[in-house]
Formats: sequence, structure tokens, C-alpha cells
Amino acid sequence: MPAPGPRRASQTALERLVSPDDLSVVFQPIVDMSDGSLFAHEALVRCGVPALKNPLVLFERALEVGCAGRLGRMIREIAVPLSAGRPLFLNVHPQELHEAWIVRPDDPIFGHDHVLYVEVTEAMPLKQHELCMNVLRELRSRCHVELVVDDLGAGYSNLKRILDLQPKIVKLDRELIINLDRNPRQQKLVAGIVRLCVDLDAMVVAEGIETDEEFIALQDIGVHYGQGYLFAKPAYPMPAVTWPPDSHTQAKPGLKRASSYPPPAA
Repeated sequence: MPAPGPRRASQTALERLVSPDDLSVVFQPIVDMSDGSLFAHEALVRCGVPALKNPLVLFERALEVGCAGRLGRMIREIAVPLSAGRPLFLNVHPQELHEAWIVRPDDPIFGHDHVLYVEVTEAMPLKQHELCMNVLRELRSRCHVELVVDDLGAGYSNLKRILDLQPKIVKLDRELIINLDRNPRQQKLVAGIVRLCVDLDAMVVAEGIETDEEFIALQDIGVHYGQGYLFAKPAYPMPAVTWPPDSHTQAKPGLKRASSYPPPAA
């Protein structure tokens, strides 16, 4: 836990960067690929300061001034109360693990009344692995928290990270999903990743699904959960799944199904 001095400094730095009124959250559904039913929502931060509108830029600036942990805490203070009674996915920047705000007894995480999925980017430096595991163990000892490895397939992915971190869920980056239905080699790659994750006791979420064709290819491969504009855009209040309820059970007329892969064993 950070000492009072650094904690005050982090708070002061955050106040110079943004105020609580500048921040809001939107939610995007994550659906069960077997039947299109709602599985959970992911909370996504939005900032009203024009220069910090992009969440990546917002956290880059927070890192520069030393308040990433306090920023993450502020986002949770907004998102968690709006998610009562629902499973929730929350992004946590690796630097937040160093600053230890997330394990303070008064963090909103500990007041959530449902399972909470903590997303840590796959690009997290390997040197932070042990710290991540220690923080996760502490969180799990006090509430129902599961680890999610995010962004697998973005940039130079390290599959060993799945082995090291033992996540409950792995999220496939949009780069692995786009035009999946048109590329048999890409389908084989994603199918192999899904089988690997299942063998390591992890479920798989495909991010950025935008077309029925992508959905059908992913369903054939055996991906467990999906997220993307096909189901709903991020919004507040929590949006319902807007995807047509019959399109998850059969292809639309004239829609050719992707090459079939048997779903991995549960």
C-alpha cells in the first residue's frame, strides 16, 4: 500500500489532470456465443477533456504525472456502483498494480456483489508477472475476482503469458477477428489458440465482432463469448443486446458458413 505522502501526491497530480466531472463510463455487452444471451458487461472510461478523449492517451498522461493508480480508482468509483448485481469486466493498467490502490480495503471492488473480471493487457511487462499474481491472490482472498488477459493477438503477443498468469478468460484482439470468415489460415490460427486456452482452463472472448459472418466463423471454431458492435455499441445506461435473436442459431439466407471446427471440450 502506498505511503500517505505518495498517495497525496498521486491525488494532487490527478486533480491537475482531470476532475470526477470530466469522467464517465459506458458499458458494452459480452454475449454467450452458443445462444446470444448476455454474459457480462465491460466498463469503458470516457473523458470530457478533448485532449484526453482517447482512453489510451488519458492513461499515458496519468503515467507521466504519476497518478495511474488513482485514476483507475476514480474510474472504479464510477463504474462499480452502476453495475450492482451484474458480472463486470474492468480494465486495470499494469502500473496500477505497482501503486496498489486496487488492494486498499475501501476500493469499490470489495463492495461489488457479483463476480468481477479484472482485465490486464497481454502486453504487460513480464517483470510485473509476480506482482500481478500477488495482487490477484490478495483480491481473490477478499472478493470474487477473476483475471482476464486482454488484447491477445495485438502486436507481438506472448502466448507464454497465458501459461504464467493462469487467467480465467483470454480476450482475442480485433486484429485476429477482422475478416476471419474470408481467411481459412486465420481460422486455423484462431482455432488453435482457442484449443490452447481451453487446454489451459481458460475461456475465450472474441473482441470487435462486427458482422454475422465473423460471428458464424467464431461460433464454428468454438469461441465461448463475443463482444462487438454486432451486439451493441458501448453506451450508458447499460445497453441491451440488439443482435437479431434468430441469427445465432442459423445462417441468414444466402450466408455461407465458415469451415467448421469442432468446439473445444468444456
